[in-house]
Amino acid sequence: MRLPIRRIGNSLGVIVPRHALRSWGTEEGGYLELTERGIRPPARVGSSHEVLDELKRSLALAVVRGFTPREIRAQSLANLHRWKSQGSWVSAYDEWQQIIGGGSDGELFAAMLGRDDRANRLRQSPPYVGLLSREEVRKINEEAAA
Repeated sequence: MRLPIRRIGNSLGVIVPRHALRSWGTEEGGYLELTERGIRPPARVGSSHEVLDELKRSLALAVVRGFTPREIRAQSLANLHRWKSQGSWVSAYDEWQQIIGGGSDGELFAAMLGRDDRANRLRQSPPYVGLLSREEVRKINEEAAA
């Protein structure tokens, strides 16, 4: 939906249709958040576990948007190899190794981006760390905290 920018007093603004505000769970007197990426509804308050799950999913989405499946697999396999040789192996890494070695992009993306319990659990130990810059991770963390 395109919203025209209009003069409102000494400022510029947009008028958001009522149905959009309702779908976002806000109304007159509520507020929207302005971020570097645009205007969005306020973050819904959930359990800290749900918030962490969504943050991990946002990080995974940034990886998927910025890298090819081949690049994700290469970084993940390098990390898994390093962690195994250092003795810092956890059970989720066995599952990640099967997913990465399986060659199915669909299975890889389902693990990285899914909203089911398995994907949430696997994202707590992601082997694709290191692909995003510290600056990218910082921005995503700041947006999640807003």
